[in-house]
Amino acid sequence: MVEALFTTVTNVNFDADRMAIEIARTAAARDRARTLYEQGCAAKGTAPEALGGAATFKPAADVDALVAQGEALAITQRIGKHGKDLAGLQELLTYGVKGAAAYAEHARVLGHEDPALYAFFHEALASLTNPNPTVEELFALCMRCGTANLRTMEVLDAANTGTYGHPVPTPVRVTPRKGKAIVVSGHDLKDLAALLEQTAGKGINVYTHGEMLPAHGYPGLKKWPHLAGNYGGAWQDQAEEFDDFPGAILMTTNCIQKPREGYKGRLFTSGLVAWPGVRHIADQNFAPVIEAALAAPGFTEDGAEKTILVGFGHNAVLGVADKVIAAVKSGAIRHFFLVGGCDGAKVGRNYYTHFAESVPKDCVILTLACGKFRFNTLEFGDIGGIPRLLDVGQCNDAYSAIQIALALAKAFGTDVNGLPLSLVLSWYEQKAVAILLTLLSLGVKNIRLGPTLPAFVTPAVLNVLVEKFGIKGITKPAADLAEILGPAPAARA
Repeated sequence: MVEALFTTVTNVNFDADRMAIEIARTAAARDRARTLYEQGCAAKGTAPEALGGAATFKPAADVDALVAQGEALAITQRIGKHGKDLAGLQELLTYGVKGAAAYAEHARVLGHEDPALYAFFHEALASLTNPNPTVEELFALCMRCGTANLRTMEVLDAANTGTYGHPVPTPVRVTPRKGKAIVVSGHDLKDLAALLEQTAGKGINVYTHGEMLPAHGYPGLKKWPHLAGNYGGAWQDQAEEFDDFPGAILMTTNCIQKPREGYKGRLFTSGLVAWPGVRHIADQNFAPVIEAALAAPGFTEDGAEKTILVGFGHNAVLGVADKVIAAVKSGAIRHFFLVGGCDGAKVGRNYYTHFAESVPKDCVILTLACGKFRFNTLEFGDIGGIPRLLDVGQCNDAYSAIQIALALAKAFGTDVNGLPLSLVLSWYEQKAVAILLTLLSLGVKNIRLGPTLPAFVTPAVLNVLVEKFGIKGITKPAADLAEILGPAPAARA
């Protein structure tokens, strides 16, 4: 189930034949579940319930017919049946569940699971077949999805840190080293670990890309000397960046784009990622990736050394919480901003660069996910030894940011909304929706969201979010900062 949900997250599987296989696998799993149910009823001497709908749905035998089946259940059909408000809430729940399932799958491959999460995913999916949904029921399920996603991120955090150690502040080279090269994008730390082990001693430098950047902070991954640095920025720039990369490329999870012919022959996918005509690594045997890297020219010279800092997860930040608290109480730190989220190519996303550049020097910026690539190579300096830019990690490391906020709130005897903390988030795809629902389920208010609001959030639903949580769209960096911070504090003697 979680694999099926993850498969349909944005930018994961573009291969129609692979998608058909996933549909058949899921239907077969459902049929096994039905058989177990019928056997259980027989053992107890009770008649099984007569099941219909999704329980008896038969996938078509070919891709064209599957597409026709999908069109019969498209969002346009549900809008016609339920109206835009209810259909929009169904989409909000669907995307939230997909995002949470993606995190659950990352944890599962590292051996960490919580059956209660799977139970909620099933319940949420079943609710989407309700012929007469209500706004109240769907809204409640969306909030429960946020709570479930918080637990999912907690399980994943335990999986990542239990396997690779707690991230520690680490400088990461963002310029190339001379030699053969592989770049790894996506989110899957287990695939990266396997690749590092298999490339050891082969004269190949391994680079991270996009959401894989935080991997450098984990002791269990940074121990490999040939984990050479980070190449490029966010996912939406990959076509140009990968075209220029002189080695092999591995996409481990979502974030893949249509590859250019210039690098398609050097591109590989793993896990649930798929693109027609791109070679897939199904069993973590990365020999074909290594062969492609050795055949490619690699970097012919070292670039001028430049580094950025990563590794400010909750364990690292809370380890110096006393210094942070003291800096807030003394007035040295005036405000915290969480600026991050999923990035994209849409015009207007340079807002986040301008916002970060405009944040006063007595304020600290926490960032996570690929939205940080808008500004993470800029120089922000520090406040009494505390870096003004703290890279918390991947999108799922929103859990770390939440834990930091909750710990600070406890230290100051308030709740998260009472902290000198503002959230300015960018959103793009389902996992961002899951995190937004988590923040709302925690009662976090006055979140600024952009560059545009999700298309499935209708005016009526937006009004509810505004009334309950004070959600608002971004405007101009200077105007938003002035509204958040108010007048500048008087100069201290």
